[in-house]
Amino acid sequence: MPRLDGVSTQSEAPVRRPSRLRRVVRTVAHDLLIVEPDPLPRMRRPRWLAYLPHCLVGYGAIFFTFLVTQQLSEHYDLRGGVPLALGLLTGLSVVVTMFRPMGGFWLATGTTVWIAVVTRPHVTGGQTWPWLPGGLPAFALVVLLVSLRVPPRVTVEVVAVVVALTGIASTVFRPPAGTAATFTEVLLLFGVAGLLGYALRAVRLARGQLQEQETLTEAERARRTLLEERSRIARELHDVVAHHMSVISIQAQVAPHLVENPSEELKENLAGIRQNALEALTELRRVLGVLRSEQADDPANPHHPQPTLADLDALVDNVRGAGLEVTTERAGTSRPLTPGVELTAYRIVQEALSNCLRHAPGSRVEVGVVYGPRDLHLCIANSRPTRPVQASAGAGHGLLGMRERAGMLGGELVAGPRPGGGYEVTAVLPMDPADRPADTTGGTA
Repeated sequence: MPRLDGVSTQSEAPVRRPSRLRRVVRTVAHDLLIVEPDPLPRMRRPRWLAYLPHCLVGYGAIFFTFLVTQQLSEHYDLRGGVPLALGLLTGLSVVVTMFRPMGGFWLATGTTVWIAVVTRPHVTGGQTWPWLPGGLPAFALVVLLVSLRVPPRVTVEVVAVVVALTGIASTVFRPPAGTAATFTEVLLLFGVAGLLGYALRAVRLARGQLQEQETLTEAERARRTLLEERSRIARELHDVVAHHMSVISIQAQVAPHLVENPSEELKENLAGIRQNALEALTELRRVLGVLRSEQADDPANPHHPQPTLADLDALVDNVRGAGLEVTTERAGTSRPLTPGVELTAYRIVQEALSNCLRHAPGSRVEVGVVYGPRDLHLCIANSRPTRPVQASAGAGHGLLGMRERAGMLGGELVAGPRPGGGYEVTAVLPMDPADRPADTTGGTA
């Protein structure tokens, strides 16, 4: 039938899809001919036994090399270099399978076929053919190593190829009378090796997926803890900023009454200042309402004046009442700091002491506060715990919050184990954060 554009379609042949059998054959051929590197995985625990499987396979390769060579020489009366060559190829196939599964499988298959060809004229009654007594376990080890790293479909194909070759050799090339049959042994032995390899591979993959999921969960827990700490910081800083904005608003309202005959321009400017302060307070309350709506009952919700370093003695007394020996030391000229620095310093000391209670029971804790010319230095150090450490229900990311607070002010925080045992947290906070560059990384170190 002619097409509308005048071009005939008689020469256009319909596209034929490959038959199902052809697709199956193509898939099987693709599976069996892949010889890409796939090293045998190491043991993860304990680490000093990481290469134990490789050592065992290497010893097995050496053992089967000598065993096949001896059996070919003594049982099948082969002379010359053929027994040694076949024995070396048997061991080499086991070693190659550790790194290239399908490459080692085809090398072992070719070696087995060669052994069957050279031993057939020498087979006598009671001997096995086409498999050697030592060739069966060697090839079973190859099947096991292959099934550890290939999908179950490929394992079934590998076992099917070996069983099919054994059946062809036993039926087409009939062995001499009295020769022991090996078809049943091949089917059972290689089937068990394939199932064992499949089970071990499934366990290894399940452990890998579990470890990956645990890593993702840990990262998500750290991210959630960091976001919660940032929300808490935002709620706390709201009160600090709101206090100053309220003071600005009140001062702008009172200022005209403190000046005799204030000008209209002054009144207008002060009214504008007061209006901007009130609008800023409104926006702060709106944003804080979003943060508080998720955790309205959070005890950290700042509905009261925020603590400062003046409350540090009360905090230390509470920790001493919980059974921890704490000593404090102050140096430098103590003076009032900006509300943000006071609150951040208090929270860092509070979190560090809480960690000592959880992770170092019975230890001695030293808290140092040093007022420098421009920076405030904090140091919280504890000795080794003297009592067993109980399991903690916390997320374990308190350091993230401390670093976030210090970085917000342009300061630094370092935490780590002490050389003589114990743990130490050191922080440096600028007394005037406005003189320091803002943290633009959006995260913690």
